[in-house]
Amino acid sequence: MQTLDATILNTALPSMARSLGESPLRMQSVVVAYMLTTALLIPASGWLADRFGTRRVFLSAIGLFSLGSLFCALAPTLPTLVAGRVVQGLGGALMLPVGRLAILRSFPRAELLKTLAFVSIPGLFGPLVGPPLGGWLVEVASWHWVFLINLPVGLLGLVLTTRYMPDLRAPERPRFDGRGFILFSLGLMMVSLALQGLGERAFSTAVSVLLLVAGLAAMCGYWLHAARADHPLFGLQLFRIPTFAVGIAGNLFSRLGSGAMPFLTPLFLQVGLGYSPSTAGLSMVPTVAGAMVAKRFAERLINRFGYRQVLVVNTLLLGSLIAGFSLIGRGTPHALILLHLALFGVVNSLQFTAMNTLSLSDLDDRNASSGNSLLSVVMQLSMSLGVAAAASLLLAFNPQALEGEALMPAFHRTYLCVGALSVMASWIFFQLGRHERPSGPASQEVEA
Repeated sequence: MQTLDATILNTALPSMARSLGESPLRMQSVVVAYMLTTALLIPASGWLADRFGTRRVFLSAIGLFSLGSLFCALAPTLPTLVAGRVVQGLGGALMLPVGRLAILRSFPRAELLKTLAFVSIPGLFGPLVGPPLGGWLVEVASWHWVFLINLPVGLLGLVLTTRYMPDLRAPERPRFDGRGFILFSLGLMMVSLALQGLGERAFSTAVSVLLLVAGLAAMCGYWLHAARADHPLFGLQLFRIPTFAVGIAGNLFSRLGSGAMPFLTPLFLQVGLGYSPSTAGLSMVPTVAGAMVAKRFAERLINRFGYRQVLVVNTLLLGSLIAGFSLIGRGTPHALILLHLALFGVVNSLQFTAMNTLSLSDLDDRNASSGNSLLSVVMQLSMSLGVAAAASLLLAFNPQALEGEALMPAFHRTYLCVGALSVMASWIFFQLGRHERPSGPASQEVEA
């Protein structure tokens, strides 16, 4: 449901903009509001799961997400739509991290790479059907149905969760770090708003700089608090785990490019290339098909070549493929565009599998909850910043508010910049040892 909502929404954004009287290039607030809300509340997800159990929290997450979907469908204006997305974000903040926490506590770490690759395949059903379904719905009905379709899925999810979700809790239940949560969340929110304000001129420069300084001060305050607190929200000892530290930093910068793509590409196909919503949606299917293919060989490839080699080379490929969209024009054959999207799906999926396994596999039971929550925060934050960066670049490269084919140079320059952002993450993964892996030094067989 969560991945379906994200992909179906991106395809419908241009139609939603026309219905609400907004510019398609200024609809990023619908995406960013959800991601930022999710990032702000994810830090509490691990504690809530430890306190109330994975089943109860997961049920609450599905209920909130479904309620937010109903609010979005009934929204008459952009601000009310954004408010509905915030309610969705309340549920999304609990859904993915609590589901992954249940997996972490149900399987041994040695099987985590295989398990994460397997359980992500059903989650790809949403991106597979979402873009074409979103395009079809806005053509034959209205954009409201991209949210209403979540309601029967949510109902089914409630039934299945009640029957099959394990009710896991932590053996120890420390007190919730309320002070740390406030400092961390305030810092995260103010830094995100400041960067968005500087890029989009949503606020004055003075207000944006003030928010940035205040946000950095709050994050610094959290760091000092975590160094002294007995049970901080995210203990600093997490960063003494080398693979976790590299995985978190790599996720933050690598996902800037990957996070921008689901927002940028449907806009590019419809506004830039002039595709209909249904054609643009169907064109996104090869990306998901490529991701599914990558899941089948990701484990063997990582075990054969090691995390550093796979992540460094794959990050360079990812950035190059994103920048490669700058070579696509209205005269480019559709088949070539589909091939490019499929290759991007393969590389992007391999990147996620390797980064997430690297980040999580060395966490013990004591650190599993907070480490998993921090990874989820970084993922959502990076994707929201990626969307905001892509939207800001599009507006900056299009100062005359051009439309249609005249927008192509702005799209091309945006893809080049976003690709460059992704390439830079390769330096982070290069810090891994040549044969370093989550379970310690690579075995002699793998090294050979």
